[in-house]
Formats: sequence, structure tokens, C-alpha cells
Amino acid sequence: MPPATRQKVLGLYRKIFQIAKKWQSASGQIEETTKEKEYIINEARTLFRKNKNVTDPKLIKQCIEECEARIEIGLHYNIPYPRPIHLPPMGLAHKQGRALRQQEKLRKISKPIYLKSHDEVS
Repeated sequence: MPPATRQKVLGLYRKIFQIAKKWQSASGQIEETTKEKEYIINEARTLFRKNKNVTDPKLIKQCIEECEARIEIGLHYNIPYPRPIHLPPMGLAHKQGRALRQQEKLRKISKPIYLKSHDEVS
């Protein structure tokens, strides 16, 4: 990993922990704030450790973009958890075969960048 990329990744890691330290839940309750702080820290540790051996520059760039997107969305909505995606039309159809495969393909394509790693960790 180039030194500039390494510095950016470490900077994002530090930024997440700084955000967790100052985090206040939307409800303002102490228990809720504590749970959300723990979630932020555990999610960051899990994802960064999972991706520590990634060497492909494209994949590293994707991970950085996902991290930045999740930080911005979390700060904007004051929710540390990934926001759900909107289901494509007929997303809950009980069809079999070809229609079902097409729906799965649409769902995969429509998944936002900030949810790419969420399914792998959860």
C-alpha cells in the first residue's frame, strides 16, 4: 500500500474513534448513547481488521469510499447504523425461477456503497 493511502486509511480509523468518543444519540439517553458508541467502535474494528490484508488498489479505494460515505451519512442523520436501501419494484414478490433471479440481481445492483460490507459482517 502506498504511504499516502496508508495515511488516509489510518486517518479515517482515527476519525471514527474521535467521532465515537464525542457521539451523542438522537434520543439523548445515556444507555442509547453508550450502545451506539460501542457499535461504532466494534464495527470499525471489525471492518478494518477484515480488510487489513487487501492489496488491490481498486478494492482499497472502494473501502475508503465506503468508510467516508458511512461517516458522512452517520453524522448527517445522527444514526451510526447503516441506513436500509429502498427495495426495487416487486422486491417482495414470491415468484420462482427467472423472475426471482432478476429481483436478486436488481437488489444487488441497487445496493449503495455504504452497505457493501454490512452484509458480510452482520
